[in-house]
Amino acid sequence: MSEQDDQFLKAGERIDQLYSQDVRIIQSPEVFSFSLDAVLLADFVMPSQKSANQIIDLCAGNGAISLFLHAKLAGHFTQVELQPRLADMAKRSVALNQLEQRYTVLNLDIKDIFTNLTKDSADIVVCNPPYFTDLPNSKKNPNQYLAIARHELTINLGGVLTAMSGLLKMNGRGYLVHRPDRLAEILQQATKYRLMPKRIRFIHPKPDREANMVLIEFIKDGRPGGIRIVPPLVVSTDENEYTQEVQAMLYGK
Repeated sequence: MSEQDDQFLKAGERIDQLYSQDVRIIQSPEVFSFSLDAVLLADFVMPSQKSANQIIDLCAGNGAISLFLHAKLAGHFTQVELQPRLADMAKRSVALNQLEQRYTVLNLDIKDIFTNLTKDSADIVVCNPPYFTDLPNSKKNPNQYLAIARHELTINLGGVLTAMSGLLKMNGRGYLVHRPDRLAEILQQATKYRLMPKRIRFIHPKPDREANMVLIEFIKDGRPGGIRIVPPLVVSTDENEYTQEVQAMLYGK
């Protein structure tokens, strides 16, 4: 790491790289590091080179997903993150990649999203939300940063889908990564909020294992029906090596 890189880092942080997208991300094991689900969701998003695109990244964390999309999507990105330390990391990652002209980072609660952003203004909304419901007996990470990222402590599924729908223009596209065991709930709530599921991909950790993630594309006010279940993705071989498709996402072809 160069001295020039050091100026972007604070205590306990490091710089990681997604080679396939030529993007560098500030990470911290103390508070947040992006995982494979961010890479998978960015890969799932349909490309668009419309220069007028407005793209919103909800529950942005350190900004990984939208930074991974910098070449795939033209236009302006807005990253929305509740936790101040993570929002600060996202801002510094934007600067690290010299993308300040195309990215805005908002340290904001999604519940207050429309105090800063206009309804029906986004062409694309992506979100990697907390996966787990906040039940009294559910075991939560003692690290508060990770607990908020993984459990619905500050926002639940309905809140995420309400914000996604409210932000999107008619026929705008929303993208979500979540857990398959909540798929019925996701689809039920999405249609309630005018988000029609159009494309679904299941992610399997190994060839003979059940899916542990699902990627979903919605179209706001899209016609009912016509859902495509695209071929599944297997992450690792039985020998614990990434499959060729995942290797290409991480390192390029």
